[in-house]
Amino acid sequence: MNKGFDDLLKKVSECSKKKVAVAVAQDAPVLEAVKAAKEKGIADAILVGDEEKIREIAASLHMDLADYEIVNEPDVIEASLKAVSLVHDGKADMYMKGIIDTKNFLKSVLNKECGLRTGRPLSHVCVFEVKGIDHLLFLSDVAFMTYPTLEDKVAIIENTVEVCHACGIETPKVAPLAAVEVLNPKMPCTVDAVELTKMNEEGKITGCIVDGPLSMDMAIDKEAASHKGGSGRKIAGDADVLLFPDIHAGNLVYKTLVHLCEVKNGCILTGTAAPVILTSRSDTFETKLYSIALAAVVAEEMKKNK
Repeated sequence: MNKGFDDLLKKVSECSKKKVAVAVAQDAPVLEAVKAAKEKGIADAILVGDEEKIREIAASLHMDLADYEIVNEPDVIEASLKAVSLVHDGKADMYMKGIIDTKNFLKSVLNKECGLRTGRPLSHVCVFEVKGIDHLLFLSDVAFMTYPTLEDKVAIIENTVEVCHACGIETPKVAPLAAVEVLNPKMPCTVDAVELTKMNEEGKITGCIVDGPLSMDMAIDKEAASHKGGSGRKIAGDADVLLFPDIHAGNLVYKTLVHLCEVKNGCILTGTAAPVILTSRSDTFETKLYSIALAAVVAEEMKKNK
């Protein structure tokens, strides 16, 4: 099992070297992350965008572009379509967002001719190494699905479990979160949590253990779980996956962790034909680098499964 991003980076080194296609690559934090990913042996990159601006920014970062393929396309929309086509056609393993707004980036992902759609629902997975927790935490969905239905939550679990497996977690523990640990018909997320647990027990959701509803403290704090009588639960402070009831809960927890805690994290979009690196403009260079590493591990697992 990978307990942190150092372990994940070691796992990446065991994979064949991957290639990431970057849409609208003229962005300093993105180029900095791509440069570090190459230096660490995580991935090579194809830079698609305004070549003049890419070279100007690269020069300011002392980044030698001699070993990078550059596709000159100043138009933002065309650049995204050319970049995603490289992944669609098997010339790159992963697709990364550069300095393009999320709406148009996602349009390229979902493009019928050259995109990465599979027919499965898409969901966003964030992987955290949090000081004080001895294993990686997988959060979903914090950025893509707004108000997931029961069916959506099944898809989120399936997508996230695939990422867990790629990271070396054979049977991840999935905690559908709520404010309470018991069924309350007036709280719909607890109803969904009970149903998801039942579906897991019946073999309709596989590759993981689902136990819900769970409050956050019972999901991640063993002492709190003990105090609250969690000894009979399948998850008692040792959840791997935190499944949020809606985007508000997920996003608030995500930003609380990022801005108030000592963490390392990486994020990818899942349910696609290849890993999609969808980070925020405000995300740090390190987050972008860890996202590339996470995508590389997932790409390797997808390659094996094919």
